[in-house]
Amino acid sequence: MNAKIPEDYQITNPIKADQYLINGELKTWEGKSAVVNSTISSTEDYKPTHLGSVPELEESQALDALDAALNAYDQGKGLWPTMRVNERIDCMEKFVRKMETKRDIVVKLIMWEIGKNLSSAQKEFDRTVKYIYDTIEDYKNIDRNAAKFEKHEGVYAHIRRGPLGVVLCLGPYNYPLNETFALLIPALMMGNTAIFKPAKFGVLLITPLLEAFQESFPPGVVNVIFGRGRVLASPIMKTGKVDVLALIGNSKSANALINQHPKSNRLRLVLGLEAKNPAIVLPHADLDLAVSECISGSLSFNGQRCTALKIIYVHEDIKNEFLQKFNQAVDSQSFGNPWDDAMLTPLPEPDKPQYIQELIDDALDKGAKILNKKGGQHFDNYIWPAVLYPVTKNMRVYEEEQFGPVIPVVSFTDINEPLDDMAESNYGQQVSLFGKNVDVLAPLIDTLANLVCRVNLNSSCQRGPDVYPFTGRKDSAKSTLSVHDALRSFSIRTFVATKDNPQNLEILEELLEKKQSKFISTEYIL
Repeated sequence: MNAKIPEDYQITNPIKADQYLINGELKTWEGKSAVVNSTISSTEDYKPTHLGSVPELEESQALDALDAALNAYDQGKGLWPTMRVNERIDCMEKFVRKMETKRDIVVKLIMWEIGKNLSSAQKEFDRTVKYIYDTIEDYKNIDRNAAKFEKHEGVYAHIRRGPLGVVLCLGPYNYPLNETFALLIPALMMGNTAIFKPAKFGVLLITPLLEAFQESFPPGVVNVIFGRGRVLASPIMKTGKVDVLALIGNSKSANALINQHPKSNRLRLVLGLEAKNPAIVLPHADLDLAVSECISGSLSFNGQRCTALKIIYVHEDIKNEFLQKFNQAVDSQSFGNPWDDAMLTPLPEPDKPQYIQELIDDALDKGAKILNKKGGQHFDNYIWPAVLYPVTKNMRVYEEEQFGPVIPVVSFTDINEPLDDMAESNYGQQVSLFGKNVDVLAPLIDTLANLVCRVNLNSSCQRGPDVYPFTGRKDSAKSTLSVHDALRSFSIRTFVATKDNPQNLEILEELLEKKQSKFISTEYIL
């Protein structure tokens, strides 16, 4: 073991995870397992580190998980969808308390599996815990607001939000805990049942939480399966029995799954997909601030975020000064292992450095240059961020979401140039706008707000705080995720209505008095 690795973060023994969760039972898998390796070396001579293994389940286990979720939902009659609000909250609070006891091992595995630095790994765990508690509080508010009857045109109505059914939940590798749980937690909270398959990378870190899921929720409410998406997700979708596809990932993968559902018009979609978020640096921008924010936006977690800045537009008048400062800032970033808390860390995908090199080579062949001195330098499992300029529309790095450390730069003289590019783009998540002249900024903001869903003024693109809407236009998203919005994305307004007459009023009063209905209730949850 490399002595440079702090004892708390060493992998002394590989983790052989051989369990999966179906119908409230932790089942032991005796079939083929998928090897989990880290691109981070634990020896002086570079060699990927063996972390352990997880089950590589087959189609029959996927369909067993689906059956368990269907039975737990039981056409809306199941224990979970009909459970009182405070009882579902008790289950979720029990889960998050158990989850908190696993912080150290989950943080360590986030670092080893996907190369996220220590502070970011800790933030991901803590942010996820906070997200769960905030979701619980927002769910209480939804119930409080629904604890009443309305009357219009002689009709009483008791309106609540109800579950949709069975959810297939597929999370991403770059935020394997936080973004996955941003789907799973609100789906469960609203009374849906779920089949959850972790991403290809960041899969081992889910295994310490299996017992918490098992012990906190009724059988079949949460089913956790491991394996390849084509083997597991495809047959589940083909049955047509999934009511919601919740996926954060790539639009091609989403479209392929949607097309396999025989009744896609019945399928609710909650999707967080790719983006090509631009930065626009205006002549009157604070350049030091713009450089700092563009560094954070393009290189946090090596640019492996859908919210990363993936192309930078700089006005011709300040291009040279901006690029000089920006290139120096890129080359001054620290590179190291995650526990060193370095800005730049090893890439989790073994083939990603080669892909980034292909983008660089394509751009160079078509007239771009690498502006920073370290740009494109290779390490064993890393390629140094390359600042490419001038980038043109015929280059792959202009068109593709690179999801890694390469930064294309485009100069402009007319603001309509980046605006037209954004309008023609397949994506519409966010933009970062840098400037100080309000007379220029005001009309720009008005236009940009109709091209993307978040305009970041003098700051990098980001998802949080989680109480704010997270969504996108075109191929970037479907539905909205936030503490507030996600609960609504995974539910539907449903109500009981009755005409105002003595007989019906007597029935309503008796229903409220006897408290036999879990739906009809005016109790206020504190």
